[in-house]
Amino acid sequence: MRVTTKGQVTIPRQIREKLGIVPATEVDFVEENGRIYLVKKAGPSTRKPTFSKLRGVATVKMTTDEIMALTRGA
Repeated sequence: MRVTTKGQVTIPRQIREKLGIVPATEVDFVEENGRIYLVKKAGPSTRKPTFSKLRGVATVKMTTDEIMALTRGA
């Protein structure tokens, strides 16, 4: 891979997926014995929130049009 003029590199998809690196994930560069390592920072999960757990939870018996009318103040 090549470093761009802005100092950016592309992390290969397989590595991003294996390490759980998603947009906004924070990483560090660590130097050890003349080598540079990219290390995913520890901390709160950087994964995007998933809403699939909430699917079908709503109990309101309104149509989408009725809900949109309420939210738009119409």
